[in-house]
Amino acid sequence: MLYGEMEEQNSTMSDAIMTTEEMQTTSGNTATSWWSSSHRFYFTLSLIVIGVFGTVGNAFVLYALVASKQYKKYLLIFNQNALDLYTCVFLVITFSVRQNYIPRSGSHAYWHCTLFLTDIFVKFGIYGSVINLVLVTVERYLKICTKKKLRRWMIYSGVAFAWIASVVYNVTAVFSTTVIVNGKCFPYAIFENKFAKSFYFIFRFLTFYVIILFTFIFCYGRILIVIRRQAKVMVSHNATHSSTTQNQSKKIQTNVIKTMIIVSALYAVMWLPTYVPTLLYHFQFLRRNNIILIILIYFSSLYCQFLYMCINPFIYATTFDPVKQILFRMIPWKRTGEEVT
Repeated sequence: MLYGEMEEQNSTMSDAIMTTEEMQTTSGNTATSWWSSSHRFYFTLSLIVIGVFGTVGNAFVLYALVASKQYKKYLLIFNQNALDLYTCVFLVITFSVRQNYIPRSGSHAYWHCTLFLTDIFVKFGIYGSVINLVLVTVERYLKICTKKKLRRWMIYSGVAFAWIASVVYNVTAVFSTTVIVNGKCFPYAIFENKFAKSFYFIFRFLTFYVIILFTFIFCYGRILIVIRRQAKVMVSHNATHSSTTQNQSKKIQTNVIKTMIIVSALYAVMWLPTYVPTLLYHFQFLRRNNIILIILIYFSSLYCQFLYMCINPFIYATTFDPVKQILFRMIPWKRTGEEVT
């Protein structure tokens, strides 16, 4: 990992600050005396291991969705797991390349900088997954609260939008703010002025953190209120089956509450080390000379992002009974016990 300021020859570049996105490995730099090559190796290896586990987990969940034929009914959730699988695969590829191949000059160095040191391929999946997560929430809200069933072309449009919007956003951010100076890669460092730089960080924080959390809380809150009203109506009109209705209602409410708490709290916690310290650093609430703290924040933000990619598919896929049954049957000792029975 390297940290440092741009040269004095370019005022805009020299004014660029290091954020969590800017804290990337660049050729030939050394962050601090304690950040040795062995530390970098083990850090990169740990991220690759996370990527491998995430790839295996998402692959099993996708298989279960296909085998149970639930992917046709829940296309956005299938797309959610596909995005997470893509992210984990390119997490392994990107950090493997960064560990073993560092060109020093020429066009190879530029493309290595923009395509690998910025983690652009990984971020295609990360931001696409976040966008798709919002689409899943809105779809559930419309289905339960407004009784509107989205048409098939709308679902397909949402799937395409999650991928396209993520690609457009990351390509624009990377290629307009990344530069190589004296053989050193500086990702997310060039901005026209301080206002543009501040606007980028604030826009990113509001769009991918604050607004998304508000969407989760509003939509799942409304869903919970509607379900409670429906349960009361069903009980009052069907007293003979009140016990069954109440049990079903309680089960639905529990699932909704669990989904709301897990999705909202997990996203808020796991992405907090990415967005909040970035703003604190940019507006100088976090001192720039405290390089060790900045590096630790960067490490924690990466671990949280990628762990979220590994945990997320199990939250959205294993809540469906057919999918759980497929995954359960894949356990060897359980299958043997069923055959004996």
